[in-house]
Amino acid sequence: MSTQIYHNPRCRKSREALKLLEENNIDFEIIKYLDEVPSELELKALLKMLNLQPIELVRKNEKIWKESYKGKTLSDADVIKAMHEYPKLIERPILVHNSKAVVGRPPEKILDLIA
Repeated sequence: MSTQIYHNPRCRKSREALKLLEENNIDFEIIKYLDEVPSELELKALLKMLNLQPIELVRKNEKIWKESYKGKTLSDADVIKAMHEYPKLIERPILVHNSKAVVGRPPEKILDLIA
């Protein structure tokens, strides 16, 4: 069983999700996705596990999204490429557990996946 959390230490929701994992004695691997940027292929695999369209994983309030992408017609590949180039755009935290994944917003959603 492998559990991973795509984590941004500066994000309160991400820190809350981490704390929930620790409190429930879950073994997990931290992926600091801003430092270890997922490849476009890894993003596609994550999206499949999340059962989301690429645009649904984008943080649309980020400055880079508003300035460079908002209002444009983008293909799924364009959105994935944007998330790879600017990982700040990836919604967080993401928990991967046994080939399934969930966005931890609210953080308690991660407990549903690992229960």
